[in-house]
Amino acid sequence: MSNKNYYNILGLEQGASTDEIKKAFHKLAHKYHPDKKGGDEAKFKEINEAYQVLSDERKRRAYDTHGTGWNSGEGGAGPSGGDWDFGDFAGFSGQSAQGGVSWDLGDLFGEFFGGRSASGGRRGRDISVDVQIPFADSIFGSERTMLIAKVGVCDRCQGSGGEPGAVMKKCATCNGQGKLHEARRSFLGSFSTVRECNHCVGRGEIPESRCTTCRGHGVVKRNEEVRIAIPAGIQNGEMIRLTGRGEAVPRGSAGDLYVKVHVERHKVFQRDGDNLVMDLSVKLSDALLGAEYKVEALDGSINVKIPEGVSPGEILRVKGRGVPTSPSKRGDLYLKVSIKIPPKLSRKAQKMIEDLRAEGL
Repeated sequence: MSNKNYYNILGLEQGASTDEIKKAFHKLAHKYHPDKKGGDEAKFKEINEAYQVLSDERKRRAYDTHGTGWNSGEGGAGPSGGDWDFGDFAGFSGQSAQGGVSWDLGDLFGEFFGGRSASGGRRGRDISVDVQIPFADSIFGSERTMLIAKVGVCDRCQGSGGEPGAVMKKCATCNGQGKLHEARRSFLGSFSTVRECNHCVGRGEIPESRCTTCRGHGVVKRNEEVRIAIPAGIQNGEMIRLTGRGEAVPRGSAGDLYVKVHVERHKVFQRDGDNLVMDLSVKLSDALLGAEYKVEALDGSINVKIPEGVSPGEILRVKGRGVPTSPSKRGDLYLKVSIKIPPKLSRKAQKMIEDLRAEGL
């Protein structure tokens, strides 16, 4: 059983807002990122795990309800940290010795332990993919289109399994019940098992003429074009969840698509939380006398004033040219000054420098 306290991991109180959760994650992820000197991969993974739960409204609600023993899977938390899934018990039913009381183990266990019972509905598999984006797209956001091979609803029959306009008829295999009953004996006594009819996939009816594209399954393997919205300010390693864009199943809901984002390194800029950092090389004379430099930022050129007597390593701040944190607010751009020393001086320049040295400069 997991005993992690995701709020403590991010340094937050339980009632923290979505914006506070995101800011805390960005700050800690930057601090412990494995690619950074002094980073901690194990800590980074723990922080990312906490963020994936608390930033998802459904998962956070389940976590807040069940406490630190909750597991972030789709079902309830089992004793080993996995999901409760009573599919193995689904349909097992029996009667008391008097013959008057019947039961279904799947429904009973689902009711007592909060797991998924046989009546919980079908759900397709989740899919995870990776996408690599330029540094600028991670700052300002963008859209990506990906071609993904997955099981989807058949376009021809719209999931019915029949040819367009086909009449539905009662399934002869299950006699329209959608389920098949089988008697079994065990050391506990006689049990009857109930399973979904494979012929009609639990519908109780089948089309008179099957769809020629999916052969009556209602779903088909195909390449599907998916548009992914990359939010502004996303960090390297974060996940984007697209609900219902995973694999489809007959008579059920589709799974989800998870997109893991990998951000390319930039040759000029680095990210520090909501701020951007870059090096700015200035001439020796400009460092002494002051000047104005034209700097190419990620979103256009800006003029930066170099103050007189600026020192190597000094940081210049440009407000509002960093990472967007809201539609009307951004972090800052920081320029770290370095001074270019000419490798070779002309005689005239050398004479001038000697005169400066003579004056004690």
